[in-house]
Amino acid sequence: MSSASGLGYLPVPVFVALLRAVNVGGTGKLLMSELRDLCRGLGFGDVRTYIQSGNLVLTSDLDIDGVKRVLEEALEERMGKPVGVLVRTPVEMASVLERNPYPDAPPNRVLVTFLDEEPAPGLMDGVETPGGEEITASGREIYVHFPNGQGRSRLKLPMARVGTARNLNTVWKLRDMSLKSP
Repeated sequence: MSSASGLGYLPVPVFVALLRAVNVGGTGKLLMSELRDLCRGLGFGDVRTYIQSGNLVLTSDLDIDGVKRVLEEALEERMGKPVGVLVRTPVEMASVLERNPYPDAPPNRVLVTFLDEEPAPGLMDGVETPGGEEITASGREIYVHFPNGQGRSRLKLPMARVGTARNLNTVWKLRDMSLKSP
């Protein structure tokens, strides 16, 4: 907790960290209990995880870039290879949900790919949607509606190597977790 000239104590900022390629398809195995311990050892507070795919909610006096840097450095040392981390604030997570271009689609059929930067213009040009998928870029996220489910899709997204994706159910849960005290 920090104090600001007579204003009393201000809460420590909350962040949502999304790890890329952890516990997916048998690669990058990391128990969430180990991830929580690692984060606590790095000085992060109120560390919580959600499901086994590298979703964190934590507090830190660092800024968003500092949280990303510290996590990526520690995870690379722990895993023996680079692990991308995408970090958002609770307000940014709420904005992701508000900007959902497919509000009538089941939330488990809408995938949000989180990126560090807005996608370059034209990045989606020429992307084929073999299963009738719908794709919309908005801010630093790309939304994909999978009308027949993601498991059957043959969609190839050019940004999949640099981002990390979560379905809307997970985004909702992480947003809710980031707004509540543990």
